[in-house]
Amino acid sequence: MSRGILVVVSGFSGAGKGTVMKRLLEKYENYALSVSVTTRKRREEETEGKDYFFRSEEEFEELIRRDALIEHARYVDNYYGTPRAYVEEKLEAGQDVILEIEVQGASQVTDQYPEAVTIFVAAPTMEVLRQRLTGRGTETPEVIAQRMKRTWQEAQLIDCYDYILINDDLEKCVDTLHQIIQSEHLRTERNLELTLEIQKEAQKQDPEEEDPLF
Repeated sequence: MSRGILVVVSGFSGAGKGTVMKRLLEKYENYALSVSVTTRKRREEETEGKDYFFRSEEEFEELIRRDALIEHARYVDNYYGTPRAYVEEKLEAGQDVILEIEVQGASQVTDQYPEAVTIFVAAPTMEVLRQRLTGRGTETPEVIAQRMKRTWQEAQLIDCYDYILINDDLEKCVDTLHQIIQSEHLRTERNLELTLEIQKEAQKQDPEEEDPLF
């Protein structure tokens, strides 16, 4: 079984990353969404171990000391991080693992997993982004202002990502994300054994040919 692909998804708060990830897992098979650890207060509709692992700051900092996180970042006064063991287990099982993480954590992941695919999700406009944040009804106006202010910093890092997706139409966005990941499976550098096998078979057709064409 071939190893799965690690996919890093970042984007502005309110761009709909969570909704896109949820729909991707509903619509397509062989994806695993990594459950992050956070010190953020649990929202009423969220479930421990499904949406996040909710931990105290002391517990989170112990995970950092034990190198149990692939990445971690502090965002709007809370820690967020990715458990290492879960990700490795799923990749080895051949599943494509989606990491929905902040922009600071993305570079930490690609330093350790340079083969990871990175995707940035944005809303169609900043006004739509503000409307989505307000419509959630889960943050105070002060927190919303913090999140909107932070978009300037995050936007400076968009060109560090492999792909950018505009979440205007949910189904279209999900389908495009799936197509990107499936295309990545076909990259020659991810299929070195297959490439070598084809080359050997081709050489049998002309055993005297020793030099490559290029």
